[in-house]
Amino acid sequence: MLTPADLLQTAHYVLDLESESLKLLSDSLDDSFVQAVNTINAAKGRVVITGMGKSGHVGRKIAASLSSLGTTAYFVHPGEASHGDLGMIEPDDIVIALSNSGEAPELGDIIAFCRRFGIKIIGMTGKRDSTLGRQSDVVLCLPPIKEACPFGMAPTTSTTLMMALGDALAIALLKMHNFSKDEYKLRHPGGKLGKMMLTVADLMHTGDEMPLVKPDLNMADALVEMSDKGFGCLGVVDGDGKFCGVFTDGDLRRAMAPDLLTKTVGDVMTRTPKTTTTQTLAIDALRIMNTTGKGITSLFVIGADNRPVGLLHMHDCLRAGVA
Repeated sequence: MLTPADLLQTAHYVLDLESESLKLLSDSLDDSFVQAVNTINAAKGRVVITGMGKSGHVGRKIAASLSSLGTTAYFVHPGEASHGDLGMIEPDDIVIALSNSGEAPELGDIIAFCRRFGIKIIGMTGKRDSTLGRQSDVVLCLPPIKEACPFGMAPTTSTTLMMALGDALAIALLKMHNFSKDEYKLRHPGGKLGKMMLTVADLMHTGDEMPLVKPDLNMADALVEMSDKGFGCLGVVDGDGKFCGVFTDGDLRRAMAPDLLTKTVGDVMTRTPKTTTTQTLAIDALRIMNTTGKGITSLFVIGADNRPVGLLHMHDCLRAGVA
């Protein structure tokens, strides 16, 4: 029976072997990688990924990564391709075929179809002189490596290298396309990633919802306005509509005195409050609220001309799942 030490030793062996193999892959990269990126970038159609078995599972992940980072890609199962799914591949597409041995028989029909219609193939394989290697327009050849399984047969190290090479292609293409954070956000509206990409502009209150007053407003009317808007604060703007301060529940508590109602908002407001912009990530705005010493619960959103364009409340972030 294996001891805990035996299990840890096995884990270290696998991870060390795969990490060393990744270094070999990095050192072995040559102009073929550049050619592959340029070929994909020049394609008028989509990127079709294919592979059988474990290579197919890796191919699905590569297709998903490419699509999420700006390069339209999808996976075609080679077995299904032989039974009609070849029709999913168009002449302007480009095919990336994965097979460590380069001899997966299921790839035969896709290779023949591509050759017949002049569709370029990028082969990702460990054997440059294999069938896949010889039939490919560009070969991304994996370096000679040892599989981590004790039989040296189960795809382990080789699939790790394929996965990493797919990531390298996706990131290189992202940079070539100048793919922006806004475009990434459009492709990730759901889940934790989607929440992290929300900006202040996505959540802020605008227009008549904003509690805005002039600095000469008397305190009695200011308290009524603060209560009506329900944000626990008022933004203060001058005669030109430019932001000049904020009046909050905290300012009210600090100003409590018998002569409070004789004062104006301008007498007690905070003149240099924390603010934010429309393009600030909501999670960063929430961090400002949480780390400010006074424990603020809202931020006014200021435009380029120093005019308030919105108000973000902490509850808006929490309701949206930003935390």
